[in-house]
Amino acid sequence: MKPVETEFEGLTLYPRHLDEAAQKALAAELAQALERAPPYRPLMPRTGKPWSIRQMNFGPLGWVSRPQGYGYASRDEVNNAPWPAIPAALLALWADVAAYPAPPECCLVNLYEQPKARMGLHRDEDEEALDAPVVSLSLGDTCVFRVGGFARGDKSKSFRLSSGDVLVMGGPSRLRFHGVDRVIFGSSRLIPGGGRINLTLRRVTKPV
Repeated sequence: MKPVETEFEGLTLYPRHLDEAAQKALAAELAQALERAPPYRPLMPRTGKPWSIRQMNFGPLGWVSRPQGYGYASRDEVNNAPWPAIPAALLALWADVAAYPAPPECCLVNLYEQPKARMGLHRDEDEEALDAPVVSLSLGDTCVFRVGGFARGDKSKSFRLSSGDVLVMGGPSRLRFHGVDRVIFGSSRLIPGGGRINLTLRRVTKPV
């Protein structure tokens, strides 16, 4: 599928990049992985307020929220276990769209399971390799995604991300603020019981 115009240089949307069969296969693999590595509800730094989503990670590094701030960890500190390996289908996706000479080291999995689940405007800025794009895959229910500028109060634009859509944030758009306003529950039958899974592939360290 050819990318569509987003009006932001470096922000590339590939609608339905994964077809229905590939989505079903990946969703089944994720369901098995989540049984072995249970997702957890992160807490906001300092305030300790629980997020509206649950999350976990794949890969040698996992993105975590700690009382002192955000960062990466080599182990699942909640379940006291190594993070599972990144599924082959996601490594292939990175190779297909990232145009980066090194593989991802983290796949953050965000689970939007409730109607009020959302993600406030934020930037992915905890990585050393800011020259690498962020590759995001949507599975399940459609969401209303918002992208803005380089300050939280900048003008923003929203559009929908559906199951199988891939969004690449790189180049001049790598550090734009973005978030999820809401999830349109019941818009997909991919995930039993409904909800949305967002898989975000990131290169954390600079290649040697």
